[in-house]
Amino acid sequence: MNGTNSTATTLSCKVQKQQPTVVQNKQLNHPRITTMAALDIERCELECEINNFGHRTYLNGRDRLIVRRGQPFTITLHLRSGQFQPGVTTFSFVAETGPCPCESAGTKAEFSLSGAVDLNQWSAAVSCHSGNTVSLSICSPPDARIGRYSLTMTQGGSTRLGDFILLFNPWCPGDSVYMEDEEELKEYVLTQDGLIFRGTEKHITHCAWNFGQFEPGILDACLQLLDMNPKYLSNADQDCSKRNDPIYVSRVVSAMINCNDDKGVLAGNWGDCSDGVSPMSWNGSVEILRNWSGLACQPVKYGQCWVFAAVSCTVLRALGIPSRVVTNFLSAHDSNSNLIIERYYDENGTIIKKTRDSIWNFHCWVESWMTRPDLKPGFDGWQASDPTPQERSEGVFCCGPISVKAIKEGELTFKYDAPFVFAEVNADVVCWMQRKDGSQEKLSFFNRVGQRISTKSVGKDVREDITHLYKYPEGSEEERHVFEKANHQNKLLKPKPAPGLHLKIKVTEGMRNGCDFDVYAVVTNNTPKPKLCRLMFCARAARYNSTVGEECGMKDLLNMQIPPNEEKQIPLRLNYSKYCEAITEDNLIKLVALLIDYETKDAMLAVRDIYLENPEIKIKILGEPKQDRQLAAEITLKNPLSEPLQGCLFCVEGANLTDGKAIQEPIASVSPGQEAKVKVYFTPKQSGLRKLVVDFNSNKLRDVKGYRNIIIGK
Repeated sequence: MNGTNSTATTLSCKVQKQQPTVVQNKQLNHPRITTMAALDIERCELECEINNFGHRTYLNGRDRLIVRRGQPFTITLHLRSGQFQPGVTTFSFVAETGPCPCESAGTKAEFSLSGAVDLNQWSAAVSCHSGNTVSLSICSPPDARIGRYSLTMTQGGSTRLGDFILLFNPWCPGDSVYMEDEEELKEYVLTQDGLIFRGTEKHITHCAWNFGQFEPGILDACLQLLDMNPKYLSNADQDCSKRNDPIYVSRVVSAMINCNDDKGVLAGNWGDCSDGVSPMSWNGSVEILRNWSGLACQPVKYGQCWVFAAVSCTVLRALGIPSRVVTNFLSAHDSNSNLIIERYYDENGTIIKKTRDSIWNFHCWVESWMTRPDLKPGFDGWQASDPTPQERSEGVFCCGPISVKAIKEGELTFKYDAPFVFAEVNADVVCWMQRKDGSQEKLSFFNRVGQRISTKSVGKDVREDITHLYKYPEGSEEERHVFEKANHQNKLLKPKPAPGLHLKIKVTEGMRNGCDFDVYAVVTNNTPKPKLCRLMFCARAARYNSTVGEECGMKDLLNMQIPPNEEKQIPLRLNYSKYCEAITEDNLIKLVALLIDYETKDAMLAVRDIYLENPEIKIKILGEPKQDRQLAAEITLKNPLSEPLQGCLFCVEGANLTDGKAIQEPIASVSPGQEAKVKVYFTPKQSGLRKLVVDFNSNKLRDVKGYRNIIIGK
């Protein structure tokens, strides 16, 4: 089936002779014989512009019919001769999807003309007729299979009326993705851009993202994704039959966003990305999906968690499922399902990799709104899916959907992958020090995973904290009950009394990339006698997924005296000249402090990740923003470093602003303290609020993000 159908489909069919129909002539009081003829159709207009607007799909374009299930749409038949006769003229329709349509599989529907459309099943009725035109109202049921359809009219012979695409309908109360609040529908289905939160639990940053679900070619790529999934390739009829179910579809999408088992969209990479695009460089989903679709479904290089989640959000919104990207700070990866993340350090405070368990600074996944008839009542609403390839689920690298309410209530037997997601927000962290002789000692360490779970607020560019949707308040009776249900034994242990020594890490405000600054290990002696200790305080470059790199600062105090009931602050100077070559594009430095009490042999650990702030990108709009009128933006960034920036590149894009493409503006070099400045031109295609998203890259400042909201007038 073609991806582009014209508004008017020209058709013709010969008059089909039928059996004579007896019509009573009341005036003469005797019957007369009338020969019924099939309608001689000249052409069929699919009324794409009117229907797409009414079905909220007009941003996909007006050149083909895209409608939502459970909602009527209109087509108009133009007759070459004759006219429609109510009560006399009759015909039926066939709607088909998939390679082998079948009524028993729900991929084929035959329905006759009736007096009025039935919103609960495939139905058709004449809405008006005049002369040589007949307008028909056609409706699909709210549980119809989504995808590409053909529509045929039968009246003795068959007349193909045209093709259309059918999507989920969150505005339809009978649809399993129905969402009541209009503002939420606007945010989670229709809005083409948003914010994704990153950074650290104590320093949350955000970047704008161009979801672009209505940009040209994106819906086709999303439908192609469904047709490339292994379940379709092995049994297309069965796969298409299940496409009425958003649970099934979202699980397929979760698997197909990564390429670990299939011809999925993205390859993941948390190391050297020089043979592809760094995950930090992407501004949106459009280029990724177009590249995948245009290159014979070869995986796009590269993605990390927020990219996987954002592309998944684009696909789900394009298909009509309300969706949003969620960020979990201090996110646990529990590889052995024991709800405990074990970490090992040597006597110098250096991390030793002994397990696959890890704590990520943040981790992103996607939530989708739907009912869960496969679970007991009370678990409809937001469902979490995680397309980042971490662990296999039923043999495939995918995760979810699992009810967010089920995670909060500790229902670990619910489908799908509840234990893994529960651990991401509830696992306990246990740290060990391994001595040179091989013996291990448990470290005194306090850290809680699953903090400040975040998503973009509805209609506003601010962070909404949704931690309460995933877990009860820490220390509450409800939390303890959940841990008992989940058999989380480590969380149920009574906490040990606090040691006489206390260790924490303190930082200063305004830790900017390019600056020298101090961080502090703070040691408090809560006992009435002096303490003699050893303190190791180390800084290493880090990635957000907990891997560490080169050292960029170290202090080892072998004999540190701490008077009774006093506090000491030990500074560690971090110099740009040392950390500049060590840090990654994540701009993260991991601080680790290890304190050993010589008297008691107790060992205490403190860990903190710090984020180095990038300079601000300033965006100035030149002229009055109007639809279909060229607009200019002046974009500047000041070099804060003591050395020049080389190979600079601004990359700019925006849904309905830059024609679905990224605008690239290179600059050879920028001297210290000077501004990188470019001017870009673009023509907005739609009115309303839009985001212009900017990425700046260079040899020393990598993937600096910025955006500007623009209100486009008509």
